[in-house]
Amino acid sequence: MTSTETQPRTDTGKPGGKFWAGFAIVIGIIVVLIVFGQRLLSHPTDHVAAAAPPVVMVSAPLQRELETRLQFLGQFSAVQRVELRAQVGGTLTHIGFKDGEIVHQGDLLFEIDPTPYQIKLSEATAQLESAHARFDLASRELARAKTLEKNDAGTTENVDQRSAELRTAQASIDAGEALVRDAQFDLDRCRISAPFTGRIGTHQVSVGNLISGSRAGSGPTTLLATLVSLNPIYLNFDMSEADYLTFLRQRAKEKGSLDDRVGAALTDEASFDRPGTLNFVDNALDRSSGTIHARATMPNGDLLLTPGGFARVRLALSTPARVLLVPDAAVLPDQSQYNVLTVGPDDVVTPKQVEIGDIRYGLRVILSGLNPTDKVIVDGVPVATPGSKVSPQNGTIQLGSDEGKN
Repeated sequence: MTSTETQPRTDTGKPGGKFWAGFAIVIGIIVVLIVFGQRLLSHPTDHVAAAAPPVVMVSAPLQRELETRLQFLGQFSAVQRVELRAQVGGTLTHIGFKDGEIVHQGDLLFEIDPTPYQIKLSEATAQLESAHARFDLASRELARAKTLEKNDAGTTENVDQRSAELRTAQASIDAGEALVRDAQFDLDRCRISAPFTGRIGTHQVSVGNLISGSRAGSGPTTLLATLVSLNPIYLNFDMSEADYLTFLRQRAKEKGSLDDRVGAALTDEASFDRPGTLNFVDNALDRSSGTIHARATMPNGDLLLTPGGFARVRLALSTPARVLLVPDAAVLPDQSQYNVLTVGPDDVVTPKQVEIGDIRYGLRVILSGLNPTDKVIVDGVPVATPGSKVSPQNGTIQLGSDEGKN
């Protein structure tokens, strides 16, 4: 007996049933996805949580009473500076100072051998005495001639002759006195004294050198040393054309006098505690540099300020006025304008156009465009988009030093 195996049939009962069964499954999955997707689109909050607004730190701007000012780099120079040169020539016999020390007005600095000039003075004095003797003789002879004329023993011509001799003798006296003054002048110039109090440099000649002098300064002269005054001292600086216009416009707004005060700080000093007074502004801008020269006078009682040294100088332009301060990072440049991002009562970011000043206490001065009650975004500016909502948190604005660079 032969056994026969029974072949299973497909669920569809017809050839190709497997294909149609798989096709039906795929269609069912697609229908489910479509329905589920529609539910997601119509009710997103039921399945995906909404994105939270970005967190930013906000603070009201700080308020301070500040003055408008400009800052420059200046260089010191002496109020008085002189090159010591001799007015007479001769051999140098004495140097009365040590190089670099402080000398006072009237101190003897150099001495030239006075012997030739003493001889010249003696000759002039002798000539003057001779002129006086001739004058005395001419006076007596004129008196006798007048007496004889009265007694009809002399002539008028004799009187005239004696009068002329007297006038000649008087002229000789005048010439002799001039020669004495000239000789005395040269003798006095053998001693060269300090014309003012200051610091003297190194001597350029030594004792024993023959030096040249010129009373009129027309001939060659020998430089002996240089002397500069120290107290007070000049502080010179240059203002750009823009700063100069700011200076003029701001001063025009001020009703009261600012007494032209300035403050200076040396290169190793942080504070501008050295006071001074602006005493000169030039009358024209330099065409090559586009700047105008200005100068302040500084007291120098401690003699620490040295001609040729550098210092930072601040020039006050206005009396103190209330201004607002915000971090410089909170100020956003927009072409030629500046904006500050603020947060309103509805937590929406609102930009405000502002006018800025310089850096004070490490913060940017806001001259206009911002209210003291505004909530300024001080941290998180990159994630704050104008018109969008944010989550504001209270922050603080820290004051820094006001003695740094503007």
